[in-house]
Amino acid sequence: MPWKTTDVMEQRIHFVVRASQIGCNLSALCREFEVSRPTGYRWLRRYQAAETVTELRELSRRPHHSPKRTRSEIEDLVEACHRRHYGCGAKKLQVYLVQEAGLALPVITLHRILRRRGLLRQREALPGATTRFERAAPNELWQMDCKGPLGHGPTTCVPLTILDDHSRYVVALAPLTGTKAAPVYAALVQAFTAYGLPEAMLMDHGAPWWSTTNGYGLTWLSVALIEQGLRLHWSGVGHPQTQGKVERFHRTLKEGMDFVGVPACWEEWPDQLARFRRHYNEERPHEALGMQPPATRYRPSPRRYQPQPPAWEYPAGSLVRRLSAQGCLSWGSRYYFVCEALARRFVQLDELEGRLLVRYRHMYVREIDLRTQTTVAVVTPASPSCPL
Repeated sequence: MPWKTTDVMEQRIHFVVRASQIGCNLSALCREFEVSRPTGYRWLRRYQAAETVTELRELSRRPHHSPKRTRSEIEDLVEACHRRHYGCGAKKLQVYLVQEAGLALPVITLHRILRRRGLLRQREALPGATTRFERAAPNELWQMDCKGPLGHGPTTCVPLTILDDHSRYVVALAPLTGTKAAPVYAALVQAFTAYGLPEAMLMDHGAPWWSTTNGYGLTWLSVALIEQGLRLHWSGVGHPQTQGKVERFHRTLKEGMDFVGVPACWEEWPDQLARFRRHYNEERPHEALGMQPPATRYRPSPRRYQPQPPAWEYPAGSLVRRLSAQGCLSWGSRYYFVCEALARRFVQLDELEGRLLVRYRHMYVREIDLRTQTTVAVVTPASPSCPL
């Protein structure tokens, strides 16, 4: 007779009742219930010693003594370190404890301590990127995106993040109330002034660096970046994995803010984000960097921000035209839209098999099909030696 997993207590009662009868063959009874003889004798002894069926309940299998378990004072130290560093996990805790207390514990031990104390964070399983890339040196590429919103009501914050692709160093973490272009560009100028200019920037197809209203790509903010000599790249539409590093940082940022709590008033956001940015850049171990913080791999760029960029000189002999006040190109007897953000600016035209490639400074911005009289945004660096 097999044990019924749905009502084990009832089966144990039936067993001891039968076993207590005069003349019962205990060996045969154990075979009937499909349990070993030691198990049958153990249940019978427990019942006879207490003379109550409640003693047949399932007992905890946890050992009475755990001589190898970490001492409580060490567990207290681990928990304090975990809380001090925005609720970090076992791998990073291991590094912090060695640095701060000279305490070396295995990752599995730290994980068990966090689990015993209810400090493990449940994370959603996300698909990994199919391909990965990393620039060879700092400032070759900065990734930029807005995270948000964090908080609720009048304290809602939409942080602007600018992250160096090579070192993962957070160049800027600016508290904003939205994605309007003027505050975003002001934060960019602060970053450029402090750290110099990168060679290129990667962003998504969203405001304020991509036009979502006129359908012609560039905004005045992205034009201002081009005029600083930056090559601009955009991630695929609906493909945030292209910006995997800044997206991963945003998950860390949200977890950190959830752990410490968002500010009670807007005025506290700058200090809170500044503390988190300093912690992330200078203290937090990064697995992709050999458990070193990003600051160990970052250095500012020697390229300086220019408040008044010099005029661009197109190559001699180039076909150069000036766009209209609406950002249109006059060609033949027609006008073709190029980009409103490039109104009254000079562009270079490259003719190619019935098409015109419109170039502003070092970036191609528009392709015009003269046969079908259609245009399409083509925002890509003009130099073929600088692919994304």
